[in-house]
Amino acid sequence: MTAIDPARTVAVVGTGTMGQGIAQVALAAGHPVRLYDAVPGRAEEAARAIAGRLGRLVDKGRLEAADRDAALARLRPAARLAELADSALVIEAILEQLDAKQKLFRELESVVAEDCLLATNTSSLPVTAVAGALRRPGRFVGLHFFNPAPLLPLVEVVRGLTTDAGAADRARATVAAWGKTPVACADTPGFVVNRLARPFYAEAFRVHEEGGADPATVDAVLRECGGFRMGPFELTDLIGQDVNNSVTHSVYEAFFHDPKFTPSFAQGQLVRAGLLGRKTGRGWFAYGEGAAAPEPSTAEPCAAPPRVGWHGTPPPVCAPLRDMIEKAGVEIVRDRPPHGPEWSIGLPDGARLTLTHGEAATPEPAGTYIYFDLAHDYRACTRVALAPSEKASAADVRAAIGLFQALGKKVSVIGDVPGLIVARTVAMLVDFAEDAAGRGVAGREDIDTAMRLGVNYPRGPLEWGRELGLSWVRSVLWGLSREYPGGRYVPSLSLRRRAAVEESLL
Repeated sequence: MTAIDPARTVAVVGTGTMGQGIAQVALAAGHPVRLYDAVPGRAEEAARAIAGRLGRLVDKGRLEAADRDAALARLRPAARLAELADSALVIEAILEQLDAKQKLFRELESVVAEDCLLATNTSSLPVTAVAGALRRPGRFVGLHFFNPAPLLPLVEVVRGLTTDAGAADRARATVAAWGKTPVACADTPGFVVNRLARPFYAEAFRVHEEGGADPATVDAVLRECGGFRMGPFELTDLIGQDVNNSVTHSVYEAFFHDPKFTPSFAQGQLVRAGLLGRKTGRGWFAYGEGAAAPEPSTAEPCAAPPRVGWHGTPPPVCAPLRDMIEKAGVEIVRDRPPHGPEWSIGLPDGARLTLTHGEAATPEPAGTYIYFDLAHDYRACTRVALAPSEKASAADVRAAIGLFQALGKKVSVIGDVPGLIVARTVAMLVDFAEDAAGRGVAGREDIDTAMRLGVNYPRGPLEWGRELGLSWVRSVLWGLSREYPGGRYVPSLSLRRRAAVEESLL
């Protein structure tokens, strides 16, 4: 299917931040663009705002003045919907209310030609439900851009239950012609990104609610150990606590209160208090003049042990640690504890140091353990989190801290939280992605592309699962499920099946 000809008009209805951004993208692709807003004067204001942004691009040398002038000559505000009659594509970006969107598209059907594609930029409403009000729902698709639309490359192309395959293909081709990266997905709650991103926020909030670590420490561990661009607390302050909380509740309701999508009580309290993040001057953190930057909990310098024991073969992600420890001047000797995980590092006072397997350290019957968190890359990461058993001696806690400090890492000692921070988050992200792939929400490559481009994850979750090994991911989730009965952490059927296949090939 070919893309819409750049000579054809693209109309944008709704001229807020998203509408303006989408209009700018269509202008950059060479289309005549019409702006319409139900509030008188808003379309003209939006046109002036777009002109200002294009002018700033010229000032920065990122756009030629002649190209700006040509784009602005193709931009025209519309006072009436009837002025959109020649459009080949109409994209709606109005408020997230189903009845308002349905009313708009019913009116548009009587205005535009039969070959005009109709699209919604909704992030939370079912595309199928919006299309249900139309006489010809086959030409209706979801085109979910990400904010800011001119900068972020991802667009989710959502095919509703009644969307014609040709319409979805034409929409996808058009988005690609605009220089964006389209991912095709089914009309399910949250589509790809908002559905799969829920654990990134939910697990961090849960660690905080349980007293395992403060928000600044959780953020620092996910950034500096997990490789994420931003932590969930600072990110939701940027997004707006009300916005993020609303999406979480929407997905939770749409999935009939599935415990995997349970909203955060602590975030709800922020919303009820009006502490919405940067836009109100305070959310998880304080902002504005004189506000102190959040400081994570970081252990004081400790001496590394002169030697440590080494038992078993580590999981592949931990394989670099042996070489790193030896290069740091710490002697490694072979030892064999009587019980416990297949691989561990022995500390001088008798505790074992090992990668978390999803359960808390304190009830561990096989000995005394200090768990460390999963890292995106142990060589490159700059911080590691430790969760000591309450039975661990102060000397062994200091030894564990000193060992990682000798490897050049900052250390955050957190409470004995099952799965720590990065491991439980990544395990859930992988599980959500495997479940979505198994249910046909999107193709496997599209899922990884969406999460890398839409939310800047260091790896696509399916790729991450392959590198960690789905057996390890499944083990962490079963460990979490034993600690937290109720279904939230039970591995999905798709993950269990693929883990079984993975094991059969070893």
